[in-house]
Amino acid sequence: MKLRNLSPSVRFGLTCLLLVMLGGMIASAAHMYLHHSVRDEQPGLTMDDLRGAYHGVRTVAPMITALERNHPWEYEVNEAERLLPEERDVLLEWLKSDRLSDDYDNLDLGDAAPAEIIGRTCLNCHTRQANGENACAEIPLEYFDDVMAVSISREINPTSLEILTISTHTHALSLATLTIIVIALALHTCWPRHLVNTAVLLMGAGLLADLGAQWLAHWQVEFVWILLIGGLIYGGLTSLTILAIIIDLWLPKRG
Repeated sequence: MKLRNLSPSVRFGLTCLLLVMLGGMIASAAHMYLHHSVRDEQPGLTMDDLRGAYHGVRTVAPMITALERNHPWEYEVNEAERLLPEERDVLLEWLKSDRLSDDYDNLDLGDAAPAEIIGRTCLNCHTRQANGENACAEIPLEYFDDVMAVSISREINPTSLEILTISTHTHALSLATLTIIVIALALHTCWPRHLVNTAVLLMGAGLLADLGAQWLAHWQVEFVWILLIGGLIYGGLTSLTILAIIIDLWLPKRG
């Protein structure tokens, strides 16, 4: 039996159901992006978001990283704008404290306030209008919000084992069942059998890698890459297979 040989009413009904499945796959990807992309409080979905979700991660503030590698002494600057070692120590102590907002422009600190040090030593390069040889307009430090964006170290705690168990229970049963249905339909299309066989192999392996690596990544962070690759293979191929089934439903009938 080939799907395209079914009656128009059955093909139309199957098409509607397959479009619902496809919409669910798209919604699943959107949920993944929206749910995880805010974990490191930076725009977009990053590997830190995923590492944090499944393993836990501590991100170090970019400004701490820069200061600890002795930035900006790699550049020639005017003596009056040079960051002194004692000023670097003040900034690092402030960045590693829990008083980022309180002490940023604390009047009691006078010229040793972080805002004063940054204004005196950093704004020659770190402004939106900077255009010199050492300009870094993409990391402005002109305003409090600019500085905070590169000053906060974050600790992202992983999903608890209890929630991971519930998630696995739900997704393992539902996704495996959905995939078996998609495979069964794909086997009744007229697409070349070697393409269908390869898709079945990769969908199964991708789903196993995705769900299995979620557990393994809890103890070993490198498995986050397996999770990501498996999820992309499974989601991408399943969506393409659903589209291929829909197309096959409406191709001319075969005798």
